[in-house]
Amino acid sequence: MLPDAAAQNPIAVELDKLVPGAVTDVKTAVDGPTLYISLPAIATVGKYLRDVSGFERLTAVTAVDWWPREPRFEVVYFLHSIKNNTRLRVAVKAKETDSIESVSRIWRSANWYEREVFDLFGVQFYNHPNLERIMMPADWEGYPLRKDYPVHGFKYSYQDE
Repeated sequence: MLPDAAAQNPIAVELDKLVPGAVTDVKTAVDGPTLYISLPAIATVGKYLRDVSGFERLTAVTAVDWWPREPRFEVVYFLHSIKNNTRLRVAVKAKETDSIESVSRIWRSANWYEREVFDLFGVQFYNHPNLERIMMPADWEGYPLRKDYPVHGFKYSYQDE
């Protein structure tokens, strides 16, 4: 069943008809709504938002580490409809052990953004074409944007690079 806050959002209502239970919450901020989507439904919802709702552009993907709270991560997708001149945030909550389906087949720009989230937060994306580090050295241990990452960092020599 659709939460009360979500029942006022036309996109959330349509998504609930398509995939019942996909929309878990809707929060509205000054700059627009954020749809919270269940983890298994992110690719289906993404395809619908691109093909039906007109959100042809993914402008960013980022994450928030809510440690020590569970689920630990919130992965946020920033969407833009050029045709309708509207923006939308879509978010999924994930545990540290969860893997999120990649949306890089839906929006090509997700390829880079998902790699960045993986590299800095350690969030796993399955069905990603090339999920590897892009900002930190390949043999780097840990994820620098996690809240439990040591504040002093690790000593590392870049002489070999």
